[in-house]
Amino acid sequence: MREVGTPLETLHEIRDMMEKSSRFLSLSGLSGIFAGLFALAGAAAAYWHLGLSLRDPAYHQYAYTEGRLNSDFISFVLADALLVLVAAITAGIYFTARKARKQGQSLWGFTARRLVFSMTIPLVAGGVFCLALIYHGVMGLAAPATLIFYGLALLNGSKYTLHDVRYLGITQIILGVIASFFVGYGLLFWALGFGVMHIVYGTLMYYKYER
Repeated sequence: MREVGTPLETLHEIRDMMEKSSRFLSLSGLSGIFAGLFALAGAAAAYWHLGLSLRDPAYHQYAYTEGRLNSDFISFVLADALLVLVAAITAGIYFTARKARKQGQSLWGFTARRLVFSMTIPLVAGGVFCLALIYHGVMGLAAPATLIFYGLALLNGSKYTLHDVRYLGITQIILGVIASFFVGYGLLFWALGFGVMHIVYGTLMYYKYER
């Protein structure tokens, strides 16, 4: 039994070493949970500020006044989204760095840089595309577009991190596509994708990899 077990253990060790060298495995489920909570808080702030309800969730109707961009609305939305983004990134860096230290993995090693680079291209392209939508008066498709491009970024980055990330990416893309057919409900889909799905994903990843 010992002679059979030793080669198998060696193969497992080699496989683990290869996986660690090619993938960034320190993503923390807690970062996903907190990102989801921040996203829900941002969506709730938008509902409160705009006086929306589940019966009248069409946020985009406030984006334009007499055919022109409503600067107050745009300023609030951008500030709200920026706060959510900064809070989510801060929490993500903190929990991921903590997990990386426990695993003895570098937070900003070669695999982490590849992950960030692979996700940056779809995210930047999506951000510019959303600005173009707003500029051309198609604010209602901005929320669906953010979900689609974020899902594409996750799908692209999943090659360099946990395989489970691809399923979150596919889910975001599906939600974005559905939301593009229900324009008035874009903010609800945004809260579902960035909020609820992040919390569900983060919880599953935490119990799967960190408990």
